[in-house]
Amino acid sequence: MKIINCGIRDVTSGDNVTVMVPSNIYECELHDDVFIGPFVEIQKGCVIGRGCRVQSHTFMCENVFLGRGCFIGHNVTFANDLFRRGTPDPDPGSWIRICLGDNVTVGSGATILTDSICSGAVIGAGSVVVKPVTVKGIYAGNPARLIRML
Repeated sequence: MKIINCGIRDVTSGDNVTVMVPSNIYECELHDDVFIGPFVEIQKGCVIGRGCRVQSHTFMCENVFLGRGCFIGHNVTFANDLFRRGTPDPDPGSWIRICLGDNVTVGSGATILTDSICSGAVIGAGSVVVKPVTVKGIYAGNPARLIRML
Protein backbone atom coordinates (compact mmCIF):
# COMPACT_ATOMS: atom_id res chain seq x y z
CA MET A 1 0.00 0.00 0.00
CA LYS A 2 1.27 3.45 -0.91
CA ILE A 3 -0.01 6.32 1.21
CA ILE A 4 0.32 9.88 -0.02
CA ASN A 5 -0.64 12.62 2.39
CA CYS A 6 -2.70 15.47 1.07
CA GLY A 7 -2.08 18.98 2.19
CA ILE A 8 -0.94 22.37 1.03
CA ARG A 9 2.30 22.50 -0.95
CA ASP A 10 4.03 24.61 -3.57
CA VAL A 11 1.39 27.34 -3.39
CA THR A 12 2.12 30.96 -4.26
CA SER A 13 -0.08 33.19 -2.14
CA GLY A 14 -0.75 36.87 -1.71
CA ASP A 15 -1.65 38.80 1.43
CA ASN A 16 -4.56 37.95 3.72
CA VAL A 17 -5.17 34.45 2.33
CA THR A 18 -7.15 32.03 4.52
CA VAL A 19 -7.19 28.28 3.89
CA MET A 20 -9.24 25.99 6.11
CA VAL A 21 -7.93 22.48 6.69
CA PRO A 22 -8.20 19.80 5.67
CA SER A 23 -7.61 20.87 2.09
CA ASN A 24 -5.54 19.51 -0.78
CA ILE A 25 -4.03 22.48 -2.59
CA TYR A 26 -0.87 22.27 -4.67
CA GLU A 27 1.17 24.00 -7.37
CA CYS A 28 -1.28 26.90 -7.78
CA GLU A 29 -1.65 30.62 -7.05
CA LEU A 30 -3.93 32.24 -4.49
CA HIS A 31 -4.03 36.02 -4.86
CA ASP A 32 -4.70 38.60 -2.10
CA ASP A 33 -7.77 38.30 0.13
CA VAL A 34 -8.72 34.76 -0.95
CA PHE A 35 -10.71 32.42 1.30
CA ILE A 36 -10.64 28.65 0.78
CA GLY A 37 -13.05 26.52 2.83
CA PRO A 38 -12.36 23.03 4.20
CA PHE A 39 -12.32 19.86 2.11
CA VAL A 40 -11.37 21.79 -1.04
CA GLU A 41 -9.00 20.46 -3.70
CA ILE A 42 -7.24 22.92 -6.00
CA GLN A 43 -4.87 21.26 -8.45
CA LYS A 44 -1.75 22.49 -10.20
CA GLY A 45 -1.88 25.39 -12.60
CA CYS A 46 -4.97 27.00 -11.03
CA VAL A 47 -5.04 30.73 -10.35
CA ILE A 48 -7.55 32.10 -7.83
CA GLY A 49 -8.01 35.85 -8.27
CA ARG A 50 -8.05 38.57 -5.63
CA GLY A 51 -11.01 38.49 -3.25
CA CYS A 52 -12.39 35.11 -4.33
CA ARG A 53 -14.21 32.79 -1.93
CA VAL A 54 -14.23 29.04 -2.52
CA GLN A 55 -16.60 27.20 -0.19
CA SER A 56 -16.21 23.69 1.24
CA HIS A 57 -16.08 20.44 -0.71
CA THR A 58 -15.23 22.12 -4.02
CA PHE A 59 -13.00 20.41 -6.59
CA MET A 60 -10.92 22.44 -9.06
CA CYS A 61 -9.12 20.36 -11.64
CA GLU A 62 -5.90 21.54 -13.25
CA ASN A 63 -5.81 24.91 -14.98
CA VAL A 64 -8.88 26.68 -13.62
CA PHE A 65 -8.57 30.47 -13.60
CA LEU A 66 -10.87 32.61 -11.46
CA GLY A 67 -11.01 36.36 -12.02
CA ARG A 68 -11.36 38.81 -9.15
CA GLY A 69 -14.21 38.64 -6.66
CA CYS A 70 -15.64 35.27 -7.67
CA PHE A 71 -17.81 33.26 -5.28
CA ILE A 72 -17.76 29.48 -5.64
CA GLY A 73 -20.42 27.72 -3.56
CA HIS A 74 -20.20 24.44 -1.69
CA ASN A 75 -19.50 21.21 -3.57
CA VAL A 76 -18.82 22.78 -6.98
CA THR A 77 -16.96 20.60 -9.48
CA PHE A 78 -14.78 21.87 -12.31
CA ALA A 79 -13.85 19.18 -14.85
CA ASN A 80 -11.34 19.62 -17.67
CA ASP A 81 -11.31 16.13 -19.20
CA LEU A 82 -14.54 16.01 -21.17
CA PHE A 83 -14.32 12.25 -21.81
CA ARG A 84 -14.31 12.80 -25.58
CA ARG A 85 -12.84 9.37 -26.33
CA GLY A 86 -15.22 7.55 -24.01
CA THR A 87 -12.47 6.95 -21.46
CA PRO A 88 -10.42 9.17 -19.17
CA ASP A 89 -7.78 11.02 -21.22
CA PRO A 90 -4.32 10.85 -19.60
CA ASP A 91 -2.96 13.64 -21.86
CA PRO A 92 -3.19 17.04 -20.10
CA GLY A 93 -2.57 18.69 -23.47
CA SER A 94 -6.06 17.69 -24.60
CA TRP A 95 -7.86 18.92 -21.48
CA ILE A 96 -9.72 22.24 -21.55
CA ARG A 97 -8.57 25.31 -19.65
CA ILE A 98 -11.44 26.81 -17.63
CA CYS A 99 -11.55 30.61 -17.23
CA LEU A 100 -14.09 32.55 -15.19
CA GLY A 101 -14.25 36.32 -15.50
CA ASP A 102 -14.50 38.75 -12.59
CA ASN A 103 -17.36 38.61 -10.07
CA VAL A 104 -18.78 35.29 -11.22
CA THR A 105 -21.06 33.49 -8.75
CA VAL A 106 -21.39 29.71 -8.94
CA GLY A 107 -24.09 28.15 -6.76
CA SER A 108 -23.61 25.06 -4.61
CA GLY A 109 -23.50 21.72 -6.35
CA ALA A 110 -22.90 23.15 -9.83
CA THR A 111 -20.68 21.38 -12.36
CA ILE A 112 -18.56 23.40 -14.77
CA LEU A 113 -17.74 21.56 -18.02
CA THR A 114 -16.95 24.51 -20.28
CA ASP A 115 -13.93 26.65 -20.99
CA SER A 116 -15.34 30.08 -20.15
CA ILE A 117 -17.87 31.98 -18.08
CA CYS A 118 -18.02 35.75 -18.60
CA SER A 119 -17.67 38.39 -15.90
CA GLY A 120 -20.74 38.97 -13.74
CA ALA A 121 -22.53 35.75 -14.65
CA VAL A 122 -24.49 33.82 -12.02
CA ILE A 123 -24.68 30.02 -12.21
CA GLY A 124 -27.57 28.54 -10.25
CA ALA A 125 -27.16 25.82 -7.63
CA GLY A 126 -27.03 22.34 -9.11
CA SER A 127 -26.58 23.59 -12.67
CA VAL A 128 -24.43 21.82 -15.25
CA VAL A 129 -22.66 24.28 -17.54
CA VAL A 130 -21.72 22.58 -20.81
CA LYS A 131 -21.38 25.58 -23.16
CA PRO A 132 -19.43 28.84 -22.83
CA VAL A 133 -21.32 31.59 -21.00
CA THR A 134 -20.78 34.76 -23.04
CA VAL A 135 -23.61 37.02 -21.85
CA LYS A 136 -23.93 38.36 -18.30
CA GLY A 137 -27.01 36.75 -16.82
CA ILE A 138 -28.42 34.08 -14.54
CA TYR A 139 -28.01 30.53 -15.83
CA ALA A 140 -29.65 27.44 -14.33
CA GLY A 141 -30.59 23.87 -15.13
CA ASN A 142 -29.09 20.77 -16.69
CA PRO A 143 -27.84 21.77 -19.13
CA ALA A 144 -27.64 25.34 -17.84
CA ARG A 145 -29.50 27.93 -19.89
CA LEU A 146 -30.00 31.66 -19.65
CA ILE A 147 -32.90 32.43 -17.29
CA ARG A 148 -32.57 36.20 -17.45
CA MET A 149 -30.05 38.88 -18.37
CA LEU A 150 -28.37 40.98 -15.73
